[in-house]
Amino acid sequence: MVLAPDPDSILLIRRADREGDRWSGHLAFPGGRWSPGDSELVDTARRETREEVGLDLSPGALIGTLDDLAPSTSVLPPILVRPFVFHFPNHPPFVLDREVAEAWWLPLDRLLGPEKLLPVEFKRHGTLVRTMGYQLEQGVLWGMSERILTPLLGLLTANR
Repeated sequence: MVLAPDPDSILLIRRADREGDRWSGHLAFPGGRWSPGDSELVDTARRETREEVGLDLSPGALIGTLDDLAPSTSVLPPILVRPFVFHFPNHPPFVLDREVAEAWWLPLDRLLGPEKLLPVEFKRHGTLVRTMGYQLEQGVLWGMSERILTPLLGLLTANR
């Protein structure tokens, strides 16, 4: 996850629609799988962010790591996600990879408050999904992205 000031914002992406991609079209954070060229998982986060949105995160921009998460459903592959939190000094334009349909800086105020995280219901691959999520202009941020974002927002509001 990448945070930036003025106004305090978080970087979000919409994944491109791709046949066979379980996360096709999802609202999410930049990220992806570790590859042999990555010496550490934080290097994976930096590489994936650079590849997906063209943002180069310097080593000094890392401000923390959140708890590892696994999918809460058995239909997804057995993966573990380690969320890293970076700070970027401004809101640069993005250079999108083919895996990303759009990217934007969402002001954190649009996510804060108890009325922002709500029960949501929508159809996904012909199945009705009922879960918690953030209803945004661009769609619903739900699933692992919601489970990563909600604790971060709790930490940020506790420190205000």
